[in-house]
Amino acid sequence: MEFIIIPIVIGVLFLFSCFFTVKQQTAVVVERFGKFLSIRNSGLQLKIPIIDRIAGRVNLRIQQLDVIIETKTKDNVFVKMKVSVQFKVIQEKVYEAFYKLEYPHDQITAYVFDVVRAEVPKLKLDDVFERKDDIAIAVKRELNEAMMTYGYDIINTLVTDIDPDMQVKNAMNRINAADREKTAAEFESEAQRIRIVAKAKAEAESKRLQGQGIADQRREIARGLVESVEVLNNVGINSQEASALIVVTQHYDTLQAIGADTNSNLILLPNSPQAGSDMLNNMVASFTASNQVGEVMKNAPKRIKKKNDHTSTDYNPSDTSNPEEPTS
Repeated sequence: MEFIIIPIVIGVLFLFSCFFTVKQQTAVVVERFGKFLSIRNSGLQLKIPIIDRIAGRVNLRIQQLDVIIETKTKDNVFVKMKVSVQFKVIQEKVYEAFYKLEYPHDQITAYVFDVVRAEVPKLKLDDVFERKDDIAIAVKRELNEAMMTYGYDIINTLVTDIDPDMQVKNAMNRINAADREKTAAEFESEAQRIRIVAKAKAEAESKRLQGQGIADQRREIARGLVESVEVLNNVGINSQEASALIVVTQHYDTLQAIGADTNSNLILLPNSPQAGSDMLNNMVASFTASNQVGEVMKNAPKRIKKKNDHTSTDYNPSDTSNPEEPTS
């Protein structure tokens, strides 16, 4: 009985070893006596036990390899860059991918290093950030040319990270902050200038209107004084006495205005009761003396000027004769 069971078990195992399954998006390389036989795709597959063997399985799905590279820019700044390479095995070239290339990840990494270290030293640090897509395109182009021979298709390459030294990043942040502070200062200065100009224009307009008001006020005062003098002249008061009377009246009006303000600390001198009378007498005397002097000078005879003698007794303002010329 035992001799019957053992062959049956061996036969069943032999039968099951003839079949194998291949997963979706996977290719299996089958060899016979160590020599390539065929490539089997997904599904249930058959092979001859002992004679045929599965040499390996190849993943046909898209894979990603992240490569971190440290390199130097044109302005001598060391940066670490992370390049993500998305690739897959071409289904029609499974044979090349399996037999021609043993370590595809190492091969891809070497090409990425070569391209990045050739492109980045041509650029300054700021340009590296701005032209990272150009670097990714250059990596993809180089990889496609090299890896297509080995049955690999480069789907995409992405520069996912650019990391300069910490001191460089801090310096860049300070530059950015200083630039923004400079812009803010310029805007603040412009705003302050606008406020100053507007305030100056407002003050100028205020001064102009104030001056115009003072001029109008003085014009009206002068017109009023003229009318007052005319009225006083009509009642027998001459111009000098009328002017003195108006001045005295304004003096007392000023005293009244000062006294009406309880918070005023202004003192007007003189302010005695006889101050108005003294002021009136002084003004009348001044006007009289001024008229007399004018009449005397107008009626004074002309005097001959002596050459090289310019004393006040020999000078008559109305005499315009030349002392060099002989008199008739």
